[in-house]
Amino acid sequence: MAHLARLQINEQDIPEYTTTLSSILDLVNQMQAVDTADVAPMSHPLDAVQRLRTDEVSEPNKRDHLQTVAPAVENGLFQVPKVIE
Repeated sequence: MAHLARLQINEQDIPEYTTTLSSILDLVNQMQAVDTADVAPMSHPLDAVQRLRTDEVSEPNKRDHLQTVAPAVENGLFQVPKVIE
């Protein structure tokens, strides 16, 4: 498996990796054996609701001031060199 995953593992470490990987695969098999037919899918185990703040402007528009030091500006946008052909 290490060869297929392009991993370089020292010979002396192979038995430890083999044991660890076998343990992980055994755990996956145990989890697959659990009947989850009556379990509803969920994105979070708690009925938590994300608190959102109101979307309001909290800072003044400083674009014109910040663009005074830009090497090139056109129509309120920063001009940058073309990097993709």
